[in-house]
Amino acid sequence: MSESAATCHEFRAEVRKVLNIITHSLYTNREIFLRELISNASDALDKVRFLQNRGDSVREPELPLEISITMDKIAKALTIADTGIGMNREEMVENLGTIAKSGSEQFLRDLAESSGEKENGQGDAASIIGRFGVGFYAVFMVADKVEVTSRSATDDAPACVWTSEGEGAFTVAPAENGPARGTVIRVYLKEDAAEFLEKYRLEGIIRKHSAFIPFAVKVETERVNTTPALWREPKFSITMEQYSEFYQFLTHDTKAPLDTLHLAVDVPVQFNALLFIPDAEQNDFFGAARDHWGLDLYVKRVLIQRENKELLPEYLGFMKGVVDTEDLPLNISRETLQENVLLRKIQQTVAKQALTHLERMAADKPEDYAKFWKLHGKIFKLGYHDYVNRDRVAALMRFNSSIHGTGGDLCSLDEYIGRAREGQKDIWYLAAPGHEAAKLNPHGELFHRKGIELMYLYEPIDEFVVEGLGKYKDFTFKSVENVKEDALDAFDDIVDAAKPKPRELAGEELSAFDALMAGMKDILGDRVKEVRVSHRLADSPACLVSPDGMSSSMEKLLRVMQKDETVPQKILEINRDHPLARALLLIHKANAQDPLLADMVQTLFDNCLLMDGYLKDPHALVARSNSLLERTGQWYAELRKL
Repeated sequence: MSESAATCHEFRAEVRKVLNIITHSLYTNREIFLRELISNASDALDKVRFLQNRGDSVREPELPLEISITMDKIAKALTIADTGIGMNREEMVENLGTIAKSGSEQFLRDLAESSGEKENGQGDAASIIGRFGVGFYAVFMVADKVEVTSRSATDDAPACVWTSEGEGAFTVAPAENGPARGTVIRVYLKEDAAEFLEKYRLEGIIRKHSAFIPFAVKVETERVNTTPALWREPKFSITMEQYSEFYQFLTHDTKAPLDTLHLAVDVPVQFNALLFIPDAEQNDFFGAARDHWGLDLYVKRVLIQRENKELLPEYLGFMKGVVDTEDLPLNISRETLQENVLLRKIQQTVAKQALTHLERMAADKPEDYAKFWKLHGKIFKLGYHDYVNRDRVAALMRFNSSIHGTGGDLCSLDEYIGRAREGQKDIWYLAAPGHEAAKLNPHGELFHRKGIELMYLYEPIDEFVVEGLGKYKDFTFKSVENVKEDALDAFDDIVDAAKPKPRELAGEELSAFDALMAGMKDILGDRVKEVRVSHRLADSPACLVSPDGMSSSMEKLLRVMQKDETVPQKILEINRDHPLARALLLIHKANAQDPLLADMVQTLFDNCLLMDGYLKDPHALVARSNSLLERTGQWYAELRKL
């Protein structure tokens, strides 16, 4: 047949069915068609550049390698032109008339198997169609008719034009005004696709999906993709100012990043990545923006998915950036990835590289690391779930400590262990809402007296973290509220060691104190489970202890989650050596029914509830306190004869 003759070709029935699936079922966002056409044009330009770099001759070698987009609102047509490899007549028939050379019948057989032979064969089309490379056909989501005019860069064949309405047939004919080299796609838009004739709309799509294409993409002669793909550039050639500009372009953050991590990895998966640690706290990570994290995934510089959460573990979710790989198999729409195993390998590599980077920062730039922890430590603590990297994550964690003041100084677990007393094999922690509350918590008094450092946990997640870790090196995490009676007997008092101790009770006094505790239980009734002598208190008269060993902060958190507002029944522990306990003993011995005794016991218990955050109604406490103050003032005045 003469090359000057137009030929008409029928799409096979199976191909028509495939086109119907592609244009109506696979793509949920119609703007994707432009991304696919630009990506194809970029591939065509890549092939020409490769041939030129190899020294091969190509048609019109002086032509610039670029992609041009123009709009014709009168004809309602959009034109995408490139100066790439182009196609001759045979290549047009082969590439545009069949489904990526794989055979439409085989395609549909695989499609039926994937979808379980669901009606119309559209059930899980996205899971297999990526093997057929038919992104071009997405254009029929917005087009009534498409004309593809092309001239090959590698032979002397004349330009031809391929025309189709995406239904029953296509034609291939000689082109009267073909390009000097490359391909021109003219898209006659549907009535409801007029938005794609607006320049701002096209520029927005390009900036969103194709901003880093390595060739100029011009809309009406004006280049849109002006930001370079820095992750593809050698690290030594990039300045910090360029990193900051790219970060601000990517995130719209007004501040420069706190730190930058640039990766070029060859094994086990080949990919490039550019990651940033923001210099601002991610306030909504656990709130309204809970799902807005992840890295942008690119393949050959084309955006595939924003905020892909499979590219890095959740505890690194504060990081922003991009990952670009050519090893990833994609589905037809590039919206659903066929294989997740490669993403998991990328995630593992990103996690290891990020941890190494943070370890270097902690060792070489402690001030920067302290700032990082203040901004992102809450998120990073989620790493206690990472069983593979648990020890590395734990070593990077920072906590408040009883040896620091209110200045916000933090310590690592290694620093805590380095200061541990000889023979100490536990990391003791105390949960509290803040430093002052932790310092005054009665459960820590015995540890202070023994000179044993406590880790202070201020965040609700902290107890889940230490319980999830369980151990660090040879040390076990333990709550001060679960300390055994003899757990600290091996450690001598080193704080207030010279302070005189009160006289120990003996004989009848011990029996009398037992009677006092029984009387206190009668006064408090079901508000307490038990009243007993405490072996943990040093300075406070009493404290509350959970009977099941759960810390008070954890118990409160679980009750909030369960919307349980009742006051739990706890054990009241009494410091037998405290002056207040000795005064109660004297009053009880004199008159077990003395109203003052009941007021003092009730007030003591309410104070303990107040310390634990369970006192709901302070009015009764205030009334009793005022009454006790009144009587105490009168007794003091009479005693001093004022």
